[in-house]
Amino acid sequence: MQGIVTKIIPFSSVDGPGNRTAIFLQGCNLDCKYCHNPETRKRCINCGECVKNCPAGALSMENDQVHFDPTKCVSCDTCIKTCPHDSTPKASPMTAEAVFDIVKKQMPFIRGITVSGGECMLQPEFIRELFILAKDQGLGTLIDSNGTVPFGNYPELLEVTDGVMLDIKAFYDDEHKFVTGGSNREILENATYLGENGKLYEVRCVIAPDLYDCEKSVKATGEFLLPLYKHHPFRIKIIAYRPMGVRAEYSDMRVPTQDELSGYKDMLSEMGYEEIIII
Repeated sequence: MQGIVTKIIPFSSVDGPGNRTAIFLQGCNLDCKYCHNPETRKRCINCGECVKNCPAGALSMENDQVHFDPTKCVSCDTCIKTCPHDSTPKASPMTAEAVFDIVKKQMPFIRGITVSGGECMLQPEFIRELFILAKDQGLGTLIDSNGTVPFGNYPELLEVTDGVMLDIKAFYDDEHKFVTGGSNREILENATYLGENGKLYEVRCVIAPDLYDCEKSVKATGEFLLPLYKHHPFRIKIIAYRPMGVRAEYSDMRVPTQDELSGYKDMLSEMGYEEIIII
């Protein structure tokens, strides 16, 4: 079993509790207008455009496949800026064992691992193999997901998963389709399933005022989740849209003000939520 791994961040303080190693998998089934890492959306098709433009000579074509040499890479991101396919030549197939060999180097300093994307739940069997290795070493395990893949279909994965960090990008389906290109019906069903089973660790809402009615959406999201929260509390993260890394056509959207973000936090606090984080 191999997963297509985009990158591994040895130490992260924003991908769950404590210090964690974050593993990002390649491929996503949504097309969010504010996506800050659109190069993780698709698999490389070996067109060679990045090879021609790499200033460091870190890319080459070998047997009609793009080959990446990390020892030459200067992290200039020219490859992902020139890719016409929302991909990256740096993603590579790795076994769960190979990934965990990297994780083990940080074990004295981390509390757990978080698998993200792209959309990591497009590779659920790989995640399960990795989490089994992590659990065997006493590490915590979290999934960072857009919620479009039904978690109920993977009970064996959830057995080795401490919790899920779930995106609800817009509550109303028409707005969600406009923002992401896809429906949120499965996402809300996943929120219910995970919440009822005590596996919902965090719900995140990205605030992008130019794209949808954020106040209406946050209010409806809070009301929808409240019965679940009362049985198995989780935290909510209010995330401000920022233009870093987004595609050029969406880079000039308005960034929400601190007062707006604080207003959404106050709204949720009045409903009874206790752990609300603004970033």
